[in-house]
Amino acid sequence: MTNTPADEAPRWLDEEERRAWLGLVGIMRRLEHALDTQLRDEGLTHFEYGVMASLSESPQRELRMSALAAFAEGSLSRLSQVVARLERKRYVQRRPDPADGRYTLATLTDEGYEKIVSAAPGHVAEVRRLVLDPLTKAQVKQLAHIGRRILHAIDPDHCDGGRGLGPP
Repeated sequence: MTNTPADEAPRWLDEEERRAWLGLVGIMRRLEHALDTQLRDEGLTHFEYGVMASLSESPQRELRMSALAAFAEGSLSRLSQVVARLERKRYVQRRPDPADGRYTLATLTDEGYEKIVSAAPGHVAEVRRLVLDPLTKAQVKQLAHIGRRILHAIDPDHCDGGRGLGPP
């Protein structure tokens, strides 16, 4: 993290930078809510959907909780609470990792897999409607590049969350 030294003037945002920043903030604040709203009919939050989707795309539909937290971009504490809710719904189960008992594995159940398969078409349609359809192909490519660059600035060592985004 860099701070402005006391003897150096802050680098204030110019008007274009300010518009870009406020646009990004608006997206961050509203998009999660919009996706939560769409998934409400499925009985899921966007975060729960992300956890289940990460598991559905993993070998044997299973991940260590620590790896799942990185995929889901959440703390282990938040993930534990969410996985507990998903366990009550019978979508996920946890068990000690047989390879190393210090770790816990989260596994997407058959019922959880059916739920994510059922929820995916509506979710993808909403993502397309809100994010991709308003953009040209070139803008989608730019958005992917911009996302990688910002994620790399936030966390150069783990900027892709394991999803193949890689460095800019």
